[in-house]
Amino acid sequence: MTMKVDWLQGCATALVTPFTADGEVDEKRLRSLIEYQIAGGVRLLVPCGTTGESATMTEAEDERVIRLTIETAHGRARVIAGTGSNSSAAASENSRIAHSLGADAVLVVAPYYNKPTQEGMYAHFRAVAEAVGDLPVVIYNVPVRTSSNIAAQTTLRLARDVENIVAIKEASGNLSQIMEILVGRPKGFRVLSGDDSLAFPLIALGADGLISVASNEAPEQMSRMVSLALKGNWDEARDLHFRLLPLMEANFIESSPGPVKAALAMMGMIEERYRLPLVPIQTTSRTRLRLVLIELGLLKESAHAAR
Repeated sequence: MTMKVDWLQGCATALVTPFTADGEVDEKRLRSLIEYQIAGGVRLLVPCGTTGESATMTEAEDERVIRLTIETAHGRARVIAGTGSNSSAAASENSRIAHSLGADAVLVVAPYYNKPTQEGMYAHFRAVAEAVGDLPVVIYNVPVRTSSNIAAQTTLRLARDVENIVAIKEASGNLSQIMEILVGRPKGFRVLSGDDSLAFPLIALGADGLISVASNEAPEQMSRMVSLALKGNWDEARDLHFRLLPLMEANFIESSPGPVKAALAMMGMIEERYRLPLVPIQTTSRTRLRLVLIELGLLKESAHAAR
Protein backbone atom coordinates (compact mmCIF):
# COMPACT_ATOMS: atom_id res chain seq x y z
CA MET A 1 0.00 0.00 0.00
CA THR A 2 1.33 3.45 -0.93
CA MET A 3 2.25 5.69 1.98
CA LYS A 4 -0.32 8.47 2.42
CA VAL A 5 1.19 11.84 1.46
CA ASP A 6 -1.73 14.23 1.10
CA TRP A 7 0.46 17.32 0.70
CA LEU A 8 2.11 16.05 -2.49
CA GLN A 9 0.00 17.91 -5.04
CA GLY A 10 -0.14 21.27 -6.77
CA CYS A 11 2.69 23.31 -8.22
CA ALA A 12 6.28 22.62 -7.13
CA THR A 13 9.22 24.73 -8.26
CA ALA A 14 12.39 23.08 -9.53
CA LEU A 15 14.65 25.78 -8.11
CA VAL A 16 17.59 27.20 -10.00
CA THR A 17 20.84 27.50 -8.06
CA PRO A 18 22.13 31.10 -8.20
CA PHE A 19 25.90 31.47 -8.37
CA THR A 20 28.18 34.40 -7.62
CA ALA A 21 30.79 35.83 -9.98
CA ASP A 22 33.43 33.59 -8.41
CA GLY A 23 31.31 30.47 -8.93
CA GLU A 24 30.07 29.96 -5.38
CA VAL A 25 26.45 29.28 -4.41
CA ASP A 26 24.79 32.67 -3.94
CA GLU A 27 22.98 32.06 -0.67
CA LYS A 28 21.46 35.52 -0.44
CA ARG A 29 19.82 35.31 -3.85
CA LEU A 30 18.72 31.73 -3.28
CA ARG A 31 16.94 32.80 -0.11
CA SER A 32 15.30 35.67 -2.02
CA LEU A 33 14.18 33.29 -4.77
CA ILE A 34 12.65 30.97 -2.20
CA GLU A 35 10.81 33.87 -0.58
CA TYR A 36 9.53 34.89 -4.02
CA GLN A 37 8.17 31.39 -4.54
CA ILE A 38 6.41 31.25 -1.20
CA ALA A 39 4.96 34.73 -1.66
CA GLY A 40 3.60 33.54 -5.03
CA GLY A 41 1.74 30.63 -3.47
CA VAL A 42 4.20 27.80 -4.18
CA ARG A 43 4.17 25.28 -1.34
CA LEU A 44 6.55 22.67 -2.76
CA LEU A 45 10.23 23.41 -3.39
CA VAL A 46 12.66 21.16 -5.26
CA PRO A 47 16.34 22.06 -4.80
CA CYS A 48 19.24 20.25 -6.48
CA GLY A 49 17.39 18.91 -9.49
CA THR A 50 18.30 19.31 -13.16
CA THR A 51 17.20 22.96 -13.10
CA GLY A 52 19.46 23.48 -10.08
CA GLU A 53 22.55 22.34 -12.06
CA SER A 54 23.11 19.52 -9.59
CA ALA A 55 25.25 17.68 -12.14
CA THR A 56 28.04 20.24 -11.58
CA MET A 57 27.62 20.68 -7.84
CA THR A 58 29.65 18.91 -5.18
CA GLU A 59 28.08 16.78 -2.48
CA ALA A 60 28.88 19.51 0.05
CA GLU A 61 27.15 22.11 -2.13
CA ASP A 62 24.08 19.89 -2.55
CA GLU A 63 23.86 19.50 1.21
CA ARG A 64 24.30 23.24 1.71
CA VAL A 65 21.55 24.13 -0.80
CA ILE A 66 19.12 21.57 0.63
CA ARG A 67 19.80 22.78 4.16
CA LEU A 68 19.36 26.42 3.16
CA THR A 69 16.08 25.66 1.36
CA ILE A 70 14.69 23.87 4.40
CA GLU A 71 15.81 26.64 6.75
CA THR A 72 14.39 29.40 4.55
CA ALA A 73 11.09 27.63 3.94
CA HIS A 74 10.80 27.16 7.71
CA GLY A 75 7.69 25.03 7.44
CA ARG A 76 5.93 27.36 5.00
CA ALA A 77 6.67 25.03 2.09
CA ARG A 78 7.61 21.36 1.82
CA VAL A 79 11.04 20.48 0.44
CA ILE A 80 11.57 17.63 -2.04
CA ALA A 81 15.35 17.31 -2.31
CA GLY A 82 16.99 16.14 -5.52
CA THR A 83 19.25 13.24 -4.55
CA GLY A 84 19.59 11.18 -7.72
CA SER A 85 22.74 9.61 -9.10
CA ASN A 86 23.67 6.95 -11.63
CA SER A 87 25.16 5.07 -8.68
CA SER A 88 22.57 3.38 -6.48
CA ALA A 89 24.90 3.59 -3.48
CA ALA A 90 25.44 7.34 -4.00
CA ALA A 91 21.72 8.02 -4.52
CA SER A 92 20.96 6.10 -1.33
CA GLU A 93 23.56 8.04 0.67
CA ASN A 94 22.43 11.37 -0.79
CA SER A 95 18.86 10.52 0.19
CA ARG A 96 19.88 9.55 3.72
CA ILE A 97 21.64 12.90 4.10
CA ALA A 98 18.59 14.79 2.81
CA HIS A 99 16.45 12.86 5.30
CA SER A 100 18.78 13.83 8.16
CA LEU A 101 18.58 17.49 7.11
CA GLY A 102 14.79 17.44 7.37
CA ALA A 103 13.67 17.12 3.75
CA ASP A 104 10.02 16.12 3.37
CA ALA A 105 10.76 13.84 0.41
CA VAL A 106 13.46 13.08 -2.14
CA LEU A 107 13.36 13.25 -5.92
CA VAL A 108 15.42 10.46 -7.50
CA VAL A 109 16.13 10.59 -11.21
CA ALA A 110 16.52 7.44 -13.32
CA PRO A 111 20.18 6.37 -13.54
CA TYR A 112 21.84 8.21 -16.41
CA TYR A 113 24.62 6.93 -18.68
CA ASN A 114 24.41 3.36 -17.31
CA LYS A 115 21.21 2.64 -19.29
CA PRO A 116 19.97 -0.08 -16.91
CA THR A 117 17.37 -2.66 -17.88
CA GLN A 118 13.88 -2.34 -16.41
CA GLU A 119 14.90 -4.87 -13.77
CA GLY A 120 17.89 -2.66 -12.97
CA MET A 121 15.60 0.36 -12.71
CA TYR A 122 13.38 -1.50 -10.29
CA ALA A 123 16.33 -2.62 -8.15
CA HIS A 124 17.81 0.90 -8.13
CA PHE A 125 14.69 2.69 -6.91
CA ARG A 126 13.85 -0.05 -4.43
CA ALA A 127 17.36 0.17 -2.94
CA VAL A 128 17.10 3.96 -2.51
CA ALA A 129 13.63 3.73 -0.97
CA GLU A 130 14.73 1.05 1.48
CA ALA A 131 17.77 3.14 2.45
CA VAL A 132 15.59 5.99 3.75
CA GLY A 133 12.94 4.04 5.62
CA ASP A 134 9.77 6.10 5.92
CA LEU A 135 10.88 9.09 3.80
CA PRO A 136 8.68 9.56 0.72
CA VAL A 137 10.48 8.95 -2.58
CA VAL A 138 9.45 10.54 -5.89
CA ILE A 139 10.93 8.80 -8.90
CA TYR A 140 11.83 10.95 -11.90
CA ASN A 141 11.56 9.86 -15.50
CA VAL A 142 13.24 12.17 -18.02
CA PRO A 143 14.53 10.08 -20.95
CA VAL A 144 15.81 13.09 -22.90
CA ARG A 145 18.35 13.63 -20.09
CA THR A 146 19.07 10.07 -18.97
CA SER A 147 18.96 8.12 -22.27
CA SER A 148 16.72 5.54 -20.60
CA ASN A 149 13.01 5.32 -19.94
CA ILE A 150 11.21 4.03 -16.85
CA ALA A 151 8.48 1.90 -18.41
CA ALA A 152 4.95 2.30 -17.09
CA GLN A 153 4.91 -1.29 -15.83
CA THR A 154 8.13 -0.67 -13.87
CA THR A 155 6.64 2.45 -12.30
CA LEU A 156 3.48 0.58 -11.37
CA ARG A 157 5.45 -2.34 -9.96
CA LEU A 158 7.45 0.02 -7.74
CA ALA A 159 4.27 1.83 -6.69
CA ARG A 160 2.65 -1.45 -5.64
CA ASP A 161 5.68 -3.08 -4.03
CA VAL A 162 7.40 -0.22 -2.17
CA GLU A 163 5.31 1.71 0.34
CA ASN A 164 7.42 4.88 0.43
CA ILE A 165 7.69 5.25 -3.35
CA VAL A 166 4.79 7.65 -3.46
CA ALA A 167 4.94 9.47 -6.79
CA ILE A 168 6.54 9.90 -10.18
CA LYS A 169 7.64 13.06 -11.91
CA GLU A 170 6.90 12.12 -15.51
CA ALA A 171 8.81 14.06 -18.15
CA SER A 172 8.86 11.49 -20.92
CA GLY A 173 6.31 13.40 -22.98
CA ASN A 174 4.76 10.00 -23.79
CA LEU A 175 1.07 10.51 -23.11
CA SER A 176 0.20 6.84 -23.68
CA GLN A 177 2.76 5.80 -21.08
CA ILE A 178 1.60 8.41 -18.56
CA MET A 179 -2.04 7.43 -19.05
CA GLU A 180 -1.12 3.79 -18.40
CA ILE A 181 0.33 4.89 -15.05
CA LEU A 182 -2.71 7.01 -14.24
CA VAL A 183 -5.09 4.14 -14.95
CA GLY A 184 -3.09 1.44 -13.19
CA ARG A 185 -1.65 3.24 -10.16
CA PRO A 186 -2.55 2.14 -6.64
CA LYS A 187 -4.59 4.44 -4.42
CA GLY A 188 -2.55 7.37 -3.13
CA PHE A 189 0.23 7.16 -5.73
CA ARG A 190 0.76 10.61 -7.23
CA VAL A 191 1.60 11.52 -10.82
CA LEU A 192 3.28 14.89 -11.34
CA SER A 193 3.96 16.41 -14.73
CA GLY A 194 7.62 17.09 -15.39
CA ASP A 195 6.76 19.33 -18.34
CA ASP A 196 5.15 22.73 -17.79
CA SER A 197 3.32 22.62 -21.09
CA LEU A 198 1.72 19.23 -20.33
CA ALA A 199 0.56 20.03 -16.79
CA PHE A 200 -2.91 21.23 -17.81
CA PRO A 201 -3.78 18.27 -20.07
CA LEU A 202 -2.29 15.75 -17.60
CA ILE A 203 -4.30 17.17 -14.69
CA ALA A 204 -7.38 16.85 -16.90
CA LEU A 205 -6.48 13.16 -17.19
CA GLY A 206 -6.12 12.79 -13.43
CA ALA A 207 -2.56 13.87 -12.60
CA ASP A 208 -1.90 15.58 -9.27
CA GLY A 209 0.29 18.53 -10.16
CA LEU A 210 3.52 19.75 -11.66
CA ILE A 211 7.21 20.18 -10.88
CA SER A 212 7.80 23.38 -12.78
CA VAL A 213 10.61 25.41 -14.33
CA ALA A 214 8.41 28.38 -15.27
CA SER A 215 7.31 28.91 -11.67
CA ASN A 216 10.83 30.19 -10.96
CA GLU A 217 9.85 33.27 -12.96
CA ALA A 218 6.08 33.23 -12.49
CA PRO A 219 5.21 31.44 -9.24
CA GLU A 220 1.87 33.14 -8.70
CA GLN A 221 0.59 32.49 -12.22
CA MET A 222 1.85 28.91 -12.43
CA SER A 223 0.57 27.91 -8.99
CA ARG A 224 -2.80 29.50 -9.78
CA MET A 225 -3.09 27.68 -13.11
CA VAL A 226 -2.37 24.32 -11.46
CA SER A 227 -4.74 25.06 -8.56
CA LEU A 228 -7.56 26.04 -10.90
CA ALA A 229 -7.11 22.87 -12.94
CA LEU A 230 -7.04 20.67 -9.84
CA LYS A 231 -10.31 22.29 -8.73
CA GLY A 232 -11.90 21.64 -12.13
CA ASN A 233 -12.11 25.31 -13.11
CA TRP A 234 -11.18 24.35 -16.64
CA ASP A 235 -11.96 27.55 -18.53
CA GLU A 236 -9.91 29.78 -16.23
CA ALA A 237 -7.10 27.26 -16.03
CA ARG A 238 -7.03 26.86 -19.81
CA ASP A 239 -6.86 30.62 -20.37
CA LEU A 240 -3.95 30.91 -17.95
CA HIS A 241 -2.23 27.88 -19.48
CA PHE A 242 -2.28 29.49 -22.92
CA ARG A 243 -1.15 32.83 -21.52
CA LEU A 244 1.84 31.14 -19.87
CA LEU A 245 2.63 28.79 -22.76
CA PRO A 246 5.11 31.18 -24.47
CA LEU A 247 7.14 31.29 -21.25
CA MET A 248 7.00 27.51 -20.86
CA GLU A 249 8.32 27.14 -24.39
CA ALA A 250 10.91 29.92 -24.19
CA ASN A 251 12.49 28.28 -21.14
CA PHE A 252 13.59 25.42 -23.39
CA ILE A 253 14.73 27.21 -26.54
CA GLU A 254 18.23 26.35 -25.34
CA SER A 255 19.39 23.81 -22.76
CA SER A 256 17.69 24.37 -19.42
CA PRO A 257 18.41 26.06 -17.06
CA GLY A 258 20.09 28.52 -19.44
CA PRO A 259 16.95 30.42 -20.45
CA VAL A 260 15.30 30.48 -17.02
CA LYS A 261 18.50 31.79 -15.43
CA ALA A 262 18.75 34.48 -18.11
CA ALA A 263 15.13 35.44 -17.48
CA LEU A 264 15.61 35.64 -13.71
CA ALA A 265 18.65 37.84 -14.29
CA MET A 266 16.59 40.15 -16.49
CA MET A 267 14.08 40.32 -13.64
CA GLY A 268 16.84 41.32 -11.22
CA MET A 269 16.45 38.14 -9.16
CA ILE A 270 19.89 36.57 -9.71
CA GLU A 271 23.17 37.14 -11.50
CA GLU A 272 23.37 35.29 -14.80
CA ARG A 273 26.07 32.81 -13.85
CA TYR A 274 26.44 29.22 -15.01
CA ARG A 275 28.86 26.38 -14.55
CA LEU A 276 30.53 24.89 -17.59
CA PRO A 277 29.59 23.22 -19.81
CA LEU A 278 26.54 25.52 -19.67
CA VAL A 279 27.16 28.95 -21.18
CA PRO A 280 25.05 32.13 -21.56
CA ILE A 281 22.20 31.90 -24.06
CA GLN A 282 22.38 33.49 -27.49
CA THR A 283 21.21 37.01 -28.28
CA THR A 284 18.20 35.83 -30.30
CA SER A 285 17.05 33.66 -27.39
CA ARG A 286 17.55 36.53 -24.98
CA THR A 287 15.42 38.84 -27.12
CA ARG A 288 12.61 36.31 -27.29
CA LEU A 289 12.70 35.78 -23.52
CA ARG A 290 12.59 39.51 -22.83
CA LEU A 291 9.49 39.94 -25.00
CA VAL A 292 7.74 37.06 -23.23
CA LEU A 293 8.58 38.48 -19.80
CA ILE A 294 7.30 41.93 -20.80
CA GLU A 295 4.06 40.42 -22.12
CA LEU A 296 3.51 38.65 -18.79
CA GLY A 297 4.32 41.76 -16.77
CA LEU A 298 7.33 40.11 -15.13
CA LEU A 299 10.08 42.41 -16.32
CA LYS A 300 10.85 45.55 -14.35
CA GLU A 301 12.18 48.39 -16.45
CA SER A 302 15.25 48.79 -14.24
CA ALA A 303 16.20 45.10 -14.34
CA HIS A 304 18.82 43.92 -16.75
CA ALA A 305 20.58 40.64 -17.48
CA ALA A 306 24.07 40.35 -16.01
CA ARG A 307 26.76 40.12 -18.60
